[in-house]
Amino acid sequence: MKKYLLFAIGLLLMLASVSLGQETKTATPAPSPKPKPAMSKAQIQKHLVATEKKLWEAWKNKDPKPFQMAIAADGIGIGEMGVTDKATLLKEIAAGGCDIKSYNLTNFRLTMLDSDAAVLTYKGTIDGTCGGMAAPPVWSSSTYVRRGGKWWAVAHQETPAK
Repeated sequence: MKKYLLFAIGLLLMLASVSLGQETKTATPAPSPKPKPAMSKAQIQKHLVATEKKLWEAWKNKDPKPFQMAIAADGIGIGEMGVTDKATLLKEIAAGGCDIKSYNLTNFRLTMLDSDAAVLTYKGTIDGTCGGMAAPPVWSSSTYVRRGGKWWAVAHQETPAK
C-alpha cells in the first residue's frame, strides 16, 4: 500500500510540475473599437452647411423627402405666420407655394451651444417668388442637436433682410 501511495504522490508531483511549466493561456479580450473622434467645430460647420444646402435645394424642387430625413420629430419652423411643426412644414414644402429659380447662401456662422447643440446662421438670397411676390433675401438660423450620433434640425427661423 505504501508503494502505491508513493507512486500516486510521485505521479501528482510530476503532473503538477508539467502543468506549472506550461504557459497559461488566458482569454485576451477583443480590442474595443476605437471611439469615433469628436468632430471639430469646422467639421460640424461643414456638415451642417451641406445639410442646409441640400434642404434649400429640396425646397426649390418642392421635395419634402430630404426634410423628412433631416428634421427631428419635434422640429419646428418659425416664420411670418408663427410656429409650425414638422408635419405642417412637410405639407407646405410639398404644396410648393414658392417658385424658386435660384438662391445663394452666404455668411455662414456656427455657434456651438455645447458639444451636441449648435446654431447655424447665414444669409439667403433668392431669385423667385412666394405667394406671387418676389422672395426677399433672408437672414436664417437653424438650430441642430446631435441625437444618437446624428445631427437633427430642431428649429429654423427666417427674417427678411433689408
